[in-house]
Amino acid sequence: MLLTLLATFHWSNLLQPQFYVENGGLWLLLFVVFAETGLFMGFFLPGDSLLFVAGIYAHTITTKAGEIVPGLANQFLDLIGLGTIRNEWIDLFVLSGLIAVAGILGNSAGYWTGQKVGPAMYGWRDRLLFKKKYLFQARDFYQRHGGLAVIGARFLPLIRTFAPIVAGIVQMDKSKFHFFNVVGSIAWVVSMIFSGYFLQKWIFAQFGFDLKEHLEVIVLAIVFVTTAPVLFKMIWGKIADEKS
Repeated sequence: MLLTLLATFHWSNLLQPQFYVENGGLWLLLFVVFAETGLFMGFFLPGDSLLFVAGIYAHTITTKAGEIVPGLANQFLDLIGLGTIRNEWIDLFVLSGLIAVAGILGNSAGYWTGQKVGPAMYGWRDRLLFKKKYLFQARDFYQRHGGLAVIGARFLPLIRTFAPIVAGIVQMDKSKFHFFNVVGSIAWVVSMIFSGYFLQKWIFAQFGFDLKEHLEVIVLAIVFVTTAPVLFKMIWGKIADEKS
């Protein structure tokens, strides 16, 4: 199986959430969420789209042979001896809880990294890609809007990866960060997992349209919706700067 996977693997697979679900299951999914939410090199990994797809596969998975098998949550339930339970609500809450913990740990790792490198950065000289004034601006922003930044960043690609690192660099209050880290992770994971599961279920019941057969379109739509605010802000900010 590993040789077959390597033979058909292409780097573009790393941007496809179904690749992780189909080839790594729950455990790879948890690692990806951890890496994408707190490790500097995880910024390119899928986040929102991966959780949405995970929600679709939370309760059951249809194999390529057409067989319906227990979904992602069952891999954990089997591990603790409860694999015989077949309930969609249990599957959804178990999967959401596990992914939320992975997201919390990921952000905590990013915050810790920022704390370690932050003090030294205040002694750096200004360079092409680094200006010391940005550190002070970020520090002021996190002091005034730190909670909103930590929670809101969960729903924004790229920013989701770097927000906890910046919070650590500017020494955001630790207890405040961890509180909003937990709140943000739960809100992000539950909204994405439940949206994926129930939207798939409702659309299939109403229109007979199976989202599992059109995941590429769904992923592109999610990427557009989640990145549009960031792109708009960047473009609008540039236009405003040029006018001023």
